[in-house]
Amino acid sequence: MEQLPVFLNLRGRTVVLVGKGEAADAKARLIVRAGGRIVPAWEEGATIAFVALDDGDAARAAAQALRTRGLLVNVVDRPDLCDFTTPAIVDRAPVTIAIGTGGASAGLAKAVRQRIEALLPARLGALAAALHAARGAMKARWPAAADRRRAIDAALASGGALDPLGTDAADKVERWLASETPSQPSRLETIALASADPDDLTLRAARLLGEADHIFHPADVPAAILDRARADAVRHIADAPPVDPPPGLSLWLLPP
Repeated sequence: MEQLPVFLNLRGRTVVLVGKGEAADAKARLIVRAGGRIVPAWEEGATIAFVALDDGDAARAAAQALRTRGLLVNVVDRPDLCDFTTPAIVDRAPVTIAIGTGGASAGLAKAVRQRIEALLPARLGALAAALHAARGAMKARWPAAADRRRAIDAALASGGALDPLGTDAADKVERWLASETPSQPSRLETIALASADPDDLTLRAARLLGEADHIFHPADVPAAILDRARADAVRHIADAPPVDPPPGLSLWLLPP
């Protein structure tokens, strides 16, 4: 990654906005939408700032002055002067999807956002809220964290009981909790890697990497491939696949 994506809680916090005009107005709308309080110059308690000035030298000077105060600065249309950039946003609160290009192309980020907007139902946020409200009931139903995660993953999978792309998934959470959930036996899948390039992964391989609980692999499997797996998947360096795989989905990766 060239940048670390972070969701920042601005509610009630002070944000510096330097400049006027359309670009400044757009940033102001974004800050207000996130609950931030806008000030035109540095103020005690401010931690981030936006600079929207047409003059390049003025923008650079303003950014440097704010940065010396310890603020992280975004300079509109000047990614080389930015400590952070603002992404294109798909808003299904509390679900937020951010698409960034590191300042390379705002147009590309917008195009990707529009594609995603068309895919996601308006009530996706309602599903997130329903799952949040049901956390206690889910812990009671599946006390073990691994069992709970597998049940949720199965429900949220394509065609599952709570498929996020379904328009009425939010209304099915209570029914899902009360239903009989089939047990998840141990399962071992083998992925033969075509190359060290993660872009060469098949759709099936990419999907399995995103779902696996455990990944068994020789030491020479490229790190770039392993980076495509779930962050919480347990990695095991091994010379052979497990004879008795642990509960859930395990993968055996064959290096190229």
